[in-house]
Amino acid sequence: MEGSLAVGGPPAVGGGSPTVGGLQTADGPLTAREPMTDPVQARAAARAIAAAALGRDPGPLATAASGSHHVYVGADAVVKLIGASSHARLNREIALVPHLPAGLAAPLLGSGIHRLETGDDVRYACYARVPGTAPGMGMPGVDAATARALAEEAVERLGRLHAWVPGGGAERTLRETPDHGGFTGRAEFLAGIEALIERDRHGTVPSHLLDGLLAIAHDAPPHARAVVPVHADCHWDNWLAHGRSVTALLDFEWARFGDPVDDWFFLIRFSGPHRESVLDVVARATGTPPDTLRAGCEVREATHLAADLRVALERPDVHARMAADRLRSLEELIGGRFWWRPDPPVTPGAASGAPGGLA
Repeated sequence: MEGSLAVGGPPAVGGGSPTVGGLQTADGPLTAREPMTDPVQARAAARAIAAAALGRDPGPLATAASGSHHVYVGADAVVKLIGASSHARLNREIALVPHLPAGLAAPLLGSGIHRLETGDDVRYACYARVPGTAPGMGMPGVDAATARALAEEAVERLGRLHAWVPGGGAERTLRETPDHGGFTGRAEFLAGIEALIERDRHGTVPSHLLDGLLAIAHDAPPHARAVVPVHADCHWDNWLAHGRSVTALLDFEWARFGDPVDDWFFLIRFSGPHRESVLDVVARATGTPPDTLRAGCEVREATHLAADLRVALERPDVHARMAADRLRSLEELIGGRFWWRPDPPVTPGAASGAPGGLA
């Protein structure tokens, strides 16, 4: 939806971590928001919140699809709602957005707790609507030149985020690292694989994939750096773009201190047939050897997939489809050498994923 905010929500990784960040299935994210008992009340609350923030009637509000929040989009405002007793990640975003480098995120107009007529409390954030549409997972329908131009702008914006020196409450929020299911170090990665093997009582994960995970883990760095602010979920559903220009980065609920490659992974991995071009943009902008980037991204994807599979195997009756999806992704990662193979050729005019594109 044009100009919408955070309509995708964080993908189900690591039992409550970002998409891969991620590789989402039809089951939806594991951390899906609790449904409102009365959608009419939720819409009325969104209208009241938007009206208070704008100082006038917000006009019609459309419902935007989201796996983590109730999202309502108007001509000038976007409202995100979630039950006050549900996850508190929206609080992280609210604490960070006003302090981010100028022009990086959509402006926050208001936030707080709103009581419905039912007596239930909802947490909310109201943002100014920013022009543009999300390029989308896999950048469907985006031509090569546009994909590269968007990647260059996205890398520049992420560079500003990585160079930001937060203070006060923003720094404290970033240091309160959420359970993101990503790479934190070799020992933790190996322990996670051992836990996966122990949980896999029925041999769901083929031995060659477990061996592949162990090989990636043994080659991983001893420790993950946590030295700069990272978004940690900056796939292409969380950007807005107009033409060949990026207009905003959305959804800072998973932001934390980390390594820049934590962000480069999401940007490159979800670029569809433009993966090699986006990797080249990152490598040139950061002075990082391409193979160093590939290795760092491979470690992060493997860690996320192992974490998701552990969650799926805890309740196989509930997460069978997610387990099958992650196994396919793991086969592509290890058997298909995803990070080390060239992109397939792009047929001119062909879509690179789900229908869609840029305005």
